[in-house]
Amino acid sequence: MSGAAGFVGRNLVEQLVAGDWRVIAMCRREEQARQLAAMGADPVECDLLDPDALGRAMPASVDAVFHVAGDTTLWRRNAGRQFAVNVQGTRNMVETAARAGAGRLIHTSTWNVYGLANQSVREDDQRAGRASRVGYDRTKALAEDEVLKGIDAGLPAVIINPSHIIGRYDTHNWARMFLMVRTGTVPGIPPGSGSFCHAEQVARAHIAAVDHGQVGQHYLLGGTDASFREVFETIGELLNKPVPKRTVPAPVLRAYGRVMELAATFSGREPDITRDSARMVSRHPRVASDKAQRELGYEAVPLRTMLEDCHQWLVKEGLL
Repeated sequence: MSGAAGFVGRNLVEQLVAGDWRVIAMCRREEQARQLAAMGADPVECDLLDPDALGRAMPASVDAVFHVAGDTTLWRRNAGRQFAVNVQGTRNMVETAARAGAGRLIHTSTWNVYGLANQSVREDDQRAGRASRVGYDRTKALAEDEVLKGIDAGLPAVIINPSHIIGRYDTHNWARMFLMVRTGTVPGIPPGSGSFCHAEQVARAHIAAVDHGQVGQHYLLGGTDASFREVFETIGELLNKPVPKRTVPAPVLRAYGRVMELAATFSGREPDITRDSARMVSRHPRVASDKAQRELGYEAVPLRTMLEDCHQWLVKEGLL
């Protein structure tokens, strides 16, 4: 498994180990290796961009390869790194899995490959992400192209496309919203809405795809549809903190993101709000889950339950 030490990866490791899988978990740092070993995985320090190291880490005739790793940055300054990880890294995983004779490759993609739509998103829709202004959308769409090339060459692969994921082990994505609400640094409520899925259900869908996913198929994981106002107000309730009452218009939010990016050029730290993240939270997609529910047993989870899981884990780990 690539990305084993990340948000989705750790949820997946937990469930695979509970299901008596032997998990060879790729990681990049010694601290990550210790965490994964404590979860019951066999950690291997390995760089996704090193094909030789990947070849040594992946056993011949491995039952399944989970390619979960991805660079989710929404800061254009990191575009080069993001392209390397998401596109070249996926190419390396696909080629290595093919040479190893993997029984199945499960590729973690995103709903964003369909573009930042203001409408319902379904598997048979055109993947407009290649033309997106947002680097994450573009690189994940190009990563899918690498998987599809592998499928054409005979690799049995399945593509999972989650919507916004919330749950335990998150230190970077929606967990940031908890920190912003706690510190009172939310400038206003984003005007958009979206579909939200529980990290545990996302992990279960990945595992189900090994035996039940159709080769060459996409599986969108939608879930609970909600506005970002509902998300922030629920976080405020969990933290007993007030949240802004005003909704920030999309153009104003993008302008704020631009200012934050300029300020970040001095600190070198990715800002909480960027132009691209502003675009993402200003749209109103509705991600379908019918196919995943029918074929993978995927289930939607209430928004509050997801946020409670995230909140409890952050508190337990001393991160909040």
